Amino acid sequence: MSFTTEIDLNLRSKATLIVVVSPEEERILESLKTLCQNTGRACIAWDIAEGFQRVTGEHLPAGGRDPLTALEQIEKFDSPDPMVYVLRDFNSFWDNPTVKRKLRTLSETLKFTKKSIIITAAAAVLPLELLDETVIVDFPLPNVDELETVLNRLQLTPGVVIKLSDGGKEKLLQAALGLTAAQARRVFAKAVVRNGYLSEGDIDFVNEEKKQIIREIEALEYTDHDETAENVGGLGELKKWLDSREKAFSSEAREYGLPAPKGIALIGIPGTGKSLTAKMIGSLWHLPILRLDVGALFGSLVGESEERVRRALSLVELIAPCVLWIDELEKALAHGGLDAGTSTRVFGSILTWMQEKKTPVFVVATANDISSLPPELLRRGRFDEIFFLDLPTEAERREIFGVHILIRRRLPEAFDLDRLAAASAGYVGAEIEQAVIDAMYIAFNDQQREFTTADILDALRQQVPISVSQRENIERLRSWLREGRAQSASFRDSTTAESQFVPLQIEIDHP
Repeated sequence: MSFTTEIDLNLRSKATLIVVVSPEEERILESLKTLCQNTGRACIAWDIAEGFQRVTGEHLPAGGRDPLTALEQIEKFDSPDPMVYVLRDFNSFWDNPTVKRKLRTLSETLKFTKKSIIITAAAAVLPLELLDETVIVDFPLPNVDELETVLNRLQLTPGVVIKLSDGGKEKLLQAALGLTAAQARRVFAKAVVRNGYLSEGDIDFVNEEKKQIIREIEALEYTDHDETAENVGGLGELKKWLDSREKAFSSEAREYGLPAPKGIALIGIPGTGKSLTAKMIGSLWHLPILRLDVGALFGSLVGESEERVRRALSLVELIAPCVLWIDELEKALAHGGLDAGTSTRVFGSILTWMQEKKTPVFVVATANDISSLPPELLRRGRFDEIFFLDLPTEAERREIFGVHILIRRRLPEAFDLDRLAAASAGYVGAEIEQAVIDAMYIAFNDQQREFTTADILDALRQQVPISVSQRENIERLRSWLREGRAQSASFRDSTTAESQFVPLQIEIDHP
């Protein structure tokens, strides 16, 4: 349903108080003006600086810059035509008890008239007293066609030169998805000023500018996907699954009738590569990654948390196809029952969206503490697969050592990887990486010599792995895999028995 269709439906059903959520006042007013002209309604705007202003129609109330006076004028003013009053930034007066009481009373009395009030607001945070009286309507961000209109208008500006092929123009507009019309206009103009013209070379510039703007949205940020499959050791089964779905977002897949994959849940031991995997997927599939920090969704004001969820998920859908990485999903329920049900509502909103989303958004949800997650989260329908990231097998540890040695610009062949893998039973990938870094410190402080296998073994001996320090928690997590409640992310072979072993202590002999 389009925005104007939804507003028209609400007006015809006698909704007298509607809040339109968006910072784009200009676009909202243009849409409402078109709707009122097409439906024979009079439209009058109001703000505290200018008072009443005519948008459509011929009649206008007198005076009324004070918000209470404005509401009284709306109640008294009579017109033969249906009236729509657009009150801009009226949510600024939510904390005024007199204005709030008058608005609530007015919303009841207007049901017997041809008048309705529409309030524009940047966020859908409402007083509890007005929740039952209010219809909240989201005003969508501009789509590709609307962004093209912004670009065409900019081109009419004297001195603006645009050098774009049809294909380059399409890519530029796709890059600008997720911006408001004003933000897109500003970014396009900034690119013109920077180079003297707008070209395909500015696509990356638009993407970078968009990243900066999206960072302003609480809990949502762009994440660089610079991790390749070669940079992630082990997890062979998971990599195989991802490779089989690499073309799932292509036009060929759509023509074949194949639905876009919904997502995966990565459950497991801290330090086993859940975050690396999320970044790897974006690189493997060449899709942007948006990271949602669930813990940052919670605000102190009534309705603020739910509004942050709505804004974040709406933006994600607009940018699709993309990867949405929901980090540490258990944080959504970390507040328990001490937050008046806010965490439950936030969690429910995310679950509902995951189940009903129609856009190609691939969700990667990571969690360390599965005990706080409800069963309905991990059922089929929300995720295509649930992978458990266990302690790495000996073969995986060998591969992980090779990856981190190579990242430090050394040849893995110069190290005894078999010995390192055997000596690191019970270590996770993050601990193996730290052992390599610690070994480099040892060698650097010893007259800056090259670090060796012996240095890494010494660094391993100094660590207490998580499989020892948190033995009970790790064993509880691993029971998920043994009970068949998740699929292993690793290939299982002759090292399976070894991978089930949680070491009581680790002793390493020096050469």
